[in-house]
Amino acid sequence: MGAFPSAGAFPSATARRLSCAEGRCWEACSQLTEGTVIIIGGAEDKVRDRVILNRFVALAGGPDAIVAVISTASSLGAEAGERYRQVFTELGCAKVRPMHAMTRNQANDETTALALRDATGIFLTGGNQLRLSSTIGGTRLADATLERFRHGAVVAGTSAGASAMSSHMIAFGASGATPKQRMAQIAAGLGLLPGVIVDQHFQQRNRLGRLLSVIAQNPSLLGLGVDEDTAGVVGPDHVLEVIGRGSITVVDGAASETDAWEVRGHRPLMISGVVLHSLPSGYRFDLRRRHRVATPVLHALPGGGAAASS
Repeated sequence: MGAFPSAGAFPSATARRLSCAEGRCWEACSQLTEGTVIIIGGAEDKVRDRVILNRFVALAGGPDAIVAVISTASSLGAEAGERYRQVFTELGCAKVRPMHAMTRNQANDETTALALRDATGIFLTGGNQLRLSSTIGGTRLADATLERFRHGAVVAGTSAGASAMSSHMIAFGASGATPKQRMAQIAAGLGLLPGVIVDQHFQQRNRLGRLLSVIAQNPSLLGLGVDEDTAGVVGPDHVLEVIGRGSITVVDGAASETDAWEVRGHRPLMISGVVLHSLPSGYRFDLRRRHRVATPVLHALPGGGAAASS
């Protein structure tokens, strides 16, 4: 791990994040991918096998992990942070720090940022992603998170926390299978995972239509729809590994055609030529090259795992 930067070093992290938000190439953002990102579709198992949370703890350092839990998105406030503190302690973490920055002033407080100075794992709870991004986006807390990520920390987000990982974020929107104009509102995310846009509770809340509508309007982005109790683990190589009980739906509109630019009101959109991948646990996808990574023949295991055939 590198030394924690001084407060004066944080503006450069902000500039890098804004560069990603402007839609520049993967290479311009590659310096932000030295750690691991975990995007969780929400409602992850906290009491049984805890496959996803166990992976987070392992990547953070196991018994030596120092975990910060940021519960800004949650309406439950400190209670949400305390719940995850209990879970991570049960999984073997000796040091867990719940943090609940409720205002931008709190998120800009130097002591708040310094609480992340030695964190090896940072976990963003669920709730309201717009509350999360508008409260901590561009603050010392957000910049400290990016700095720890650049020095190898694992940053995980569940539900709203997952949505906020990308440079572009679905702030809110409607459900339904048919893509329609004005179906989703886009806002700036935290920029840890550039080039994609994440939707969560995907199958359970019927969100295919809104992800398709976003990709129709932003075909340079790769859409990732993550089911509940399912996660995508993205390492420095930009390869996403699926773990958990459900699937991740990948929507690639790079070669698509659409009439989104001329459709008015809330009418249905035409989008044609989209490439769609539905990937359950054990499968991997290269986010930069936009193709599935070849894997051994897999068969399902109880508990949402997978194993190679002998």
